[in-house]
Amino acid sequence: MKIKPDENWKTNNGGAPLESDEVSRYISVVPSAAQMEHSKKPFYCFIHFGMNTATGREWGNGTEKATDFDLATVNPKQWAKAVKSAGASGIILTCKHHDGFCLWNTGTTDFNVMKSPYGLDIVSMTASACREAGLDFGVYLSPWDMHEPTYATPLYNDIFCRQLTELLTGYGEIFEVWFDGAKGAEAKEFEYDWERYYKIVRTLQPNANIAICGPDIRWVGNEAGAARENEYSVVPSYLTRAEMVQKHSQQAVSDAERLQKIKSSDEDLGSRKVIEKNADLCWYPAEVDVSIRKGWFWSPDTDSTVKSSRKLFEMYLNSVGNNAYFLLNIPPNTKGVIPRKETRTLKHLGEKIAAIYENPILVKKLGALQDGYLEFKFPAETKLTYCTIREDIAFSQRVEKFDLYVIKPNGKYKRVCKGGVIGMNKIIKVGANCIGAIFVIRQSRSTPHIEEIAFYG
Repeated sequence: MKIKPDENWKTNNGGAPLESDEVSRYISVVPSAAQMEHSKKPFYCFIHFGMNTATGREWGNGTEKATDFDLATVNPKQWAKAVKSAGASGIILTCKHHDGFCLWNTGTTDFNVMKSPYGLDIVSMTASACREAGLDFGVYLSPWDMHEPTYATPLYNDIFCRQLTELLTGYGEIFEVWFDGAKGAEAKEFEYDWERYYKIVRTLQPNANIAICGPDIRWVGNEAGAARENEYSVVPSYLTRAEMVQKHSQQAVSDAERLQKIKSSDEDLGSRKVIEKNADLCWYPAEVDVSIRKGWFWSPDTDSTVKSSRKLFEMYLNSVGNNAYFLLNIPPNTKGVIPRKETRTLKHLGEKIAAIYENPILVKKLGALQDGYLEFKFPAETKLTYCTIREDIAFSQRVEKFDLYVIKPNGKYKRVCKGGVIGMNKIIKVGANCIGAIFVIRQSRSTPHIEEIAFYG
């Protein structure tokens, strides 16, 4: 295949302006210090565990009692070990789901784990298990509360803020706070005091990212493990409005299956034609959340639906390898452990992820590029399995189009990727014998800043 090195960002930039006032506006949008730090650990796990585990439901109904949580054992150390084996960096625990049952020693309600037959602070146990395993710890707190009598009154905002404060002051460093947008269609209309919630997080845990109904990490828009073909981090600011997220979130238990089938690949959130129409832009990377089995909470009826490590690895490549975070849910069972089938799958997933990076052929730190055509020669003929590319997002997300070619042993070229955006991370599966590679950036918003390009065999 003929390569046209003159058709790159340095020459005609794909026909788009390389520099302009508009381009300057786009690249002025950069991540905060907390968002930068979060981008270094793109894969972590959800633990959905609580009253629904004991009752066998996906959603509670608000009539449960603390005594219904009658599990004999809970083993967060086993959860942490399983998560660690998958190559994930942290755990986000459902500290309070929609049923309102609190898994910690709260002073806001008697509907909590300390009043149950189990009687131990599970949030504390999980936070400690994470620290021992070298994992980050995050909290999920549902704004919708079926059990709390004050819900849909101004007093509820006070109670929710007290719950949030307890979680952010009693359990060490928190890396992510996950505010769910789900709310039943029958729930009373109520205006959550989002700005007050955010202020508490910023004050008590300034390094934490606020996700979903929050300004730091956006929901990808489905629960199918699917990211867009071009996943932008610079997007219109209106996407951060919590009400927007709630509108598209789960509104009934039956919605779960629908959301697990939705694809978002045809939605354009951040191309030039979209953001040029919006005066306010923000850095708002996507998070891909998916459960390892059907449903978010464990059920014996879903044992046959556990996803294979191969399927989960595809999701990893489609999220972490496509400028998004990957949040994999692993629900413990009524024995308080992650089932053996899942632990085996997680171990195999971790092995597949580690295999990407175990045989580096060539790793190059690049920085601000002076050329649009970069050729790399390998030490010897080799089978190239993966190529990873990372932009230096401290300078925003700039690359819009690129091509990757391999140089075959006979000296001919073959294009192995016609790519779009790069962002935090791009993982390209190659699988070709070659003696080198060529990286051509076709279109960029001003000068591209590539932190690293790496080739693995």
